[in-house]
Amino acid sequence: MRSDRDREAEEAGERRLRRAAPVEEAMGQAAKAEHHRCREQPMGCPMPQRNDLSRSLVPFQQDGTLVAVIELSRSSWLVAGIVPGLERHPLKKLAPDEDALLRLLHRWRDEAAKAGCAITRLAVAFEAGRDGFWLARWLRAREVEAHVIHPTSIAVSREHRRAKTDRLDTGLLKRAFLGWLRGEPGHCSMAAVPTLEEEDARRPNREREGLVGERTRIVNRMRGCLARLGIRGFGPASRGAPDRLEALCTPEGVALPPNTLAELRRDMARLRFVSDQIAEIEAARRERLRQAPAEDRPHAMVRLLARVIGVGVETADMLVHEVLRRDLRDRRAVARYAGLTGSPEESGARRREKGLAKAGSARVRRGMVQLAWRFLRFQEGSGLAGWYRARTADARAGTRKTMIVALARKLLIALWRLVTTGEVPEGVVLRPAA
Repeated sequence: MRSDRDREAEEAGERRLRRAAPVEEAMGQAAKAEHHRCREQPMGCPMPQRNDLSRSLVPFQQDGTLVAVIELSRSSWLVAGIVPGLERHPLKKLAPDEDALLRLLHRWRDEAAKAGCAITRLAVAFEAGRDGFWLARWLRAREVEAHVIHPTSIAVSREHRRAKTDRLDTGLLKRAFLGWLRGEPGHCSMAAVPTLEEEDARRPNREREGLVGERTRIVNRMRGCLARLGIRGFGPASRGAPDRLEALCTPEGVALPPNTLAELRRDMARLRFVSDQIAEIEAARRERLRQAPAEDRPHAMVRLLARVIGVGVETADMLVHEVLRRDLRDRRAVARYAGLTGSPEESGARRREKGLAKAGSARVRRGMVQLAWRFLRFQEGSGLAGWYRARTADARAGTRKTMIVALARKLLIALWRLVTTGEVPEGVVLRPAA
């Protein structure tokens, strides 16, 4: 006589057989049975994504690759290497000299060849910083694979007083760079090395931004100087301000003191000089746009963005040369580059949002927040403006400030799609093409 346990095992087996049996479709054909794990777990490795700088896509041959990292400083360069065939990890301090660095790499390559390891790949990395990208371009021109590491992507100890020396920093760089070369994500991320022309194209907008800040400082200093004497309502940047400066009087009816008047005259001359430089930069940019050929991609992007009502030439030029001309992977990469993504904190049952990550370009982030406020004024009938109004119906200032950042993120993605695919955002009005 069978026990209850045997009957339960037999019934479970019958249920498994019924689930595995082919199911008849409406046309009488047997449907293919598919296991749920076949749907959830794709076979093989995921396809590499475009412009994925978080890991190397080249197979790493340890016996044929010479790995070196450089800790750059103003007075010296500390070079640490991993040379196949050598048990020791060489460490060499050099003067800031690119030719000496190249000779050192070639010497280590010859030492590896003497040890029986043929070097087919020279991989060098250093952190982005004051020296920029010129060294990476110089090494690549001499058949050296050079990479620039994002400094914030290197994991460091969280001790309150951790030891920090150039030797320890090279050790951290070596471990992170080796993981990146092996194709393992999460070790570090690389910065895209721009060409010399791409770097030079950013200079006019950045110079103008610095000059505008200098003009604002001069105006504020002059206004503060006049407010100390009780004079208000004088616009230093207005037309005819130098002539009206001589006739200013204090509330007591006394003319400006001689030293204060001389200081204000020098500030006025400095303000006029800075304003002339800003006008010169803007005129040169308009001339470049006029003379640029139609097939020039960055200038074509600037012309297209400038057609959007509410977007000026300065904003369009900044967005194109800072973010939109980059070969970014998707919309998430675009928002992340601008630092317009959130920074959630989750630990156990605790869930909270710490605000903007601010890990991207501060220049793009500031420009997009300012553009978002302008966009609400000049593109009231657009879908994005309606989306913002629907979520700020409570009219609270905190809600508006929070949602303007979300609007800036959506607007940046919409403009990226406009210049890459030609997709015009819903309801956005464009100026007629020139």
